[in-house]
Amino acid sequence: MDLSTRPIAPEPYEQLPAVPRFLLTSDDLVDGTPMPAAQVASGGNTSPHLRWSGEPEGTQGFLITCFDPDAPTPAGWWHWTVVDVDAATHELPTGAGSSDLELDGAAFHLRADHGEAGYLGAAPPPGDRPHRYVFAVHALDVPTLGLDDEATPTMASFQALFHTIARATLTVTHAEGA
Repeated sequence: MDLSTRPIAPEPYEQLPAVPRFLLTSDDLVDGTPMPAAQVASGGNTSPHLRWSGEPEGTQGFLITCFDPDAPTPAGWWHWTVVDVDAATHELPTGAGSSDLELDGAAFHLRADHGEAGYLGAAPPPGDRPHRYVFAVHALDVPTLGLDDEATPTMASFQALFHTIARATLTVTHAEGA
């Protein structure tokens, strides 16, 4: 089977209603470039540093996600979801995806598609083309999405759809053997 010949998935947030954008940066990632080994599953498997600013007035909380739209599934692959991030938080340090103990306040991780609560680094199938990893910070008009730790990243994204007032994204790529 040649995975590299399948159609390229659309940008995930272009499929949703448009919202204003704000700024997302990282000390570990550079938008549009390959993901460093430290953030790859076969490397350090360490969640990257993220810093955001410029969210709109009225922001009461944040949802943070990492999604791979290029995974060879009908629904992509969720690598990281952090819910209930306080509106006063504007940064996650490198490694915050290792445990809820690394998060401030009421924020917590949902299980990613590999079944664990926390960050899973890039891990495309061998021989596949480079995958995109879209890190997103969603500014919400509510302090919490009302979810518990049994919710899925898809449920969090669905709930956030109705409360997202702005979004910041940063996209990096990775291919095994690259």
